[in-house]
Amino acid sequence: MTPPRYICIHGHFYQPPRENPWLDEVEVQDSAAPYHDWNERITRECYAPNTRARLLDGQGRIINLVNNYAWMSFNFGPTLLSWLADNAPEVLAGIVEADRVSSARRGGHGNALAQVYNHIIMPLASEHDRRTQVLWGLADFRHRFGREPEGMWLAETAADVASLESLAEAGVRFTILAPHQARRWRKLGEEKWVEIPGGIDPSRAYLCKLPSGRSIALFFYDGIISRQVAFERLLDSGETFLSRLRLGFDPARTHAQLMHMATDGESYGHHHPHGDMALAYVLQKLAKDPTVRLTNYGEYLEKHPPEWEVEIHEKSAWSCAHGVERWNSDCGCKTRGDWHQRWRAPLRKAFDQLKEDLDHLFSTRGRECFPDPWAARDAYIDVILDRSPRTVRHFFKKHGHADLDDSQVRDGLRLLEMQRHGLLMYTSCGWFFDELSGLETTQCLHYAARAIHLARHFNRDCEKKFIQILKTAPSNVPQFKDGRGVWDQLIRPGVVDLDRVLAHYAMSLIYPAARPDERGYSFDLEVLDREVRGRGSSHLAVGRLRVRSRSTWEEEETAFVVIHYGGFDFHTVLRRFATPKEYDAVKRRLLDMYKTGSLADVTALAAREFEGQAHRLDDLFVDEQRRIIGIVLSDRIDDYQRAFERLASQDDDVLNRLGQMRYPIPKALRAAASSYLDLKLHEEIVGFDSNGSLSRIQGLFERGRTWGYQPERELLEQAIGDALKKTLGGLSPEADLAALGQQAEALLDAAAQLGIAPDIWPLQNQLLDAYIHLSDSGAMTRPLGEVFSGLAQKVKMTPDLLGWRP
Repeated sequence: MTPPRYICIHGHFYQPPRENPWLDEVEVQDSAAPYHDWNERITRECYAPNTRARLLDGQGRIINLVNNYAWMSFNFGPTLLSWLADNAPEVLAGIVEADRVSSARRGGHGNALAQVYNHIIMPLASEHDRRTQVLWGLADFRHRFGREPEGMWLAETAADVASLESLAEAGVRFTILAPHQARRWRKLGEEKWVEIPGGIDPSRAYLCKLPSGRSIALFFYDGIISRQVAFERLLDSGETFLSRLRLGFDPARTHAQLMHMATDGESYGHHHPHGDMALAYVLQKLAKDPTVRLTNYGEYLEKHPPEWEVEIHEKSAWSCAHGVERWNSDCGCKTRGDWHQRWRAPLRKAFDQLKEDLDHLFSTRGRECFPDPWAARDAYIDVILDRSPRTVRHFFKKHGHADLDDSQVRDGLRLLEMQRHGLLMYTSCGWFFDELSGLETTQCLHYAARAIHLARHFNRDCEKKFIQILKTAPSNVPQFKDGRGVWDQLIRPGVVDLDRVLAHYAMSLIYPAARPDERGYSFDLEVLDREVRGRGSSHLAVGRLRVRSRSTWEEEETAFVVIHYGGFDFHTVLRRFATPKEYDAVKRRLLDMYKTGSLADVTALAAREFEGQAHRLDDLFVDEQRRIIGIVLSDRIDDYQRAFERLASQDDDVLNRLGQMRYPIPKALRAAASSYLDLKLHEEIVGFDSNGSLSRIQGLFERGRTWGYQPERELLEQAIGDALKKTLGGLSPEADLAALGQQAEALLDAAAQLGIAPDIWPLQNQLLDAYIHLSDSGAMTRPLGEVFSGLAQKVKMTPDLLGWRP
């Protein structure tokens, strides 16, 4: 009888924590455009599509959807899951549901694995940090998935015996390593070891016996197919991928074979566009194949416990040929050939020295707040997951001294936040790439700066010693020269104190957001008083604010004056008044002066009454800064657009004649006319009327076609996508169904006429979700179903797909 054959595909889904350490929000990252940041971009390209991966027919129409997570093994980084919970909860819901479904399908063994908390290289970590990373990762998993994890992913699969001990001590049953990390292996009960570099049989589970007497199961993935998926474009064809998986079985083996592979999960959609679809094709085929069984590691381990034992190479990892030196030295592992990485060792040394100082401070001052500071740190994940006052109070009741006052509670929170950022600064991506001033490395330096900033509250200045070591880290970029240059130019300007937070909110009151809590950051704001006056292009704001940090409970109250001279010229100063009466008197004098005097007089009075540090537009946090810049620029942009419209109208005949004669259009003429047409097309799309807009759009486009007009794709694709989303959102039994259907079809026709392709992926989901909701609620009617069927075909969905259920 042929032994059973199993296939398991594992995806390691991970992004480094990207939050501003003071704000606990990811700020805009221009390199991720057109998305706000890299988390948002990769979610759209990978994490979301894998919850509903498309299977297509020969005409490119969707015939079925597959939640890939329900059929594959996977892990998500806890810090990424936290971001998804706040920014893409529907994606997180799909991931969690997939684990629930797989657990029911696999006898209680869910597909999801836990991960060490913020992806640090465990063999380079201290014993305390290894323990916390494991415990925080497990606690986060329980919080998200509602069950105990069986396995845990090690960052970069970096492992040594101490790391495996940390997993086993916490009750983790297994982890996954690269084949070259196995040092030697033998059948249980035998004396002779087999030792072939990279030659371990990956088709079974192994037992690793540890010095403590504990043990842990290890799986060594198939390195060849994993490399082909990650780097050799195997995902270009679902059929080729499937065939390659089937070739992974060896007929000479007599045991139950596990053909398994592991790659970055981002291979399925981000690194390889449509990789999610190739994966869905393979998973669907394998699920129906009676000769193999799709499985996960927990199920396989239960059915086929290890019959062999293994020892590993100490300090080894899947992405470094030199052990774990990629995160410790200039070992030669790089992504850009002309840059050195001599900065890696000094960066590690600087962080280690800083961490030693922070740990000493924590262990000494922490005893004033906690009987056992390190046990309190291990449990602090409960607060990280829920920063409500109730949770914080419960945490201190359980882990703090009984007689702590409010000041000591704030000190305890500062110390724990100092430790959290001391861990975040070790995120592995800080060393993975090629340059000290790169996005990932500076993110780790920002975490270090936050830890240093928190330590200062306890009269401990860790920066001087840290900078001395960092200065020995050479940069590849002449602008920075070394780590000191990176620190001074990129890190120190980002340091935030409560005064800057207060000044930020004060300036924002000049142009209040339509949804003021849209980016509330990690602070609670209370506007105690405000008066805003405008005169011409200038503004004056006077008021009082109170702000409180949700992470440290620090709070501050202040009065402020903001003088906006017009344009980008803001002047903001804070002051703490002794009495409300004194504040009221100063406020009245400023408002009266603004009403009757010159801006010079107002400035002079403000300078006498508010003598603190001045804050400018540059001090606003970047997303709010850009919002206000957009408002300030809007009038100027309108002036340009009016000028472009006038010039385009005057030169319309000239442009047509030049186009007819195939004369190269002068740059200035093309710029003015193109900008005008982009604006008018955008206006037509935003105010789309199916009765007339389509013909007007066609006329505008034809007007520019003779001279080679090319629409601004990103602008118009976004506009049509938003208009379609708004239209489909109106689908209900009470709506004018014919009008809505006509509107949606006309918008899609407009996109086709302009030669642009709006992102229909979210529209397909919206249409499907609306259909499911109306059907399940009993509100679906035949006319409504016909509208849905027509729209489904317009967005490349077969009508039969409307019967799909997750």
